[in-house]
Amino acid sequence: MAYVISDDCTSCGACEDSCPVEAISEGADQYEINAELCTDCGACADTCPVGAISEG
Repeated sequence: MAYVISDDCTSCGACEDSCPVEAISEGADQYEINAELCTDCGACADTCPVGAISEG
């Protein structure tokens, strides 16, 4: 199951830079994870400074 970004996201961009498959992009209000591209590696969750990313 793909990772998801909660409303706690501060749009810092750290997760986008950490994603090895480029599944994260900047959305209208916050960053978003493309579930079809996500490989469930967890690199983004480990990078998020506010803990806004978790397994979906």
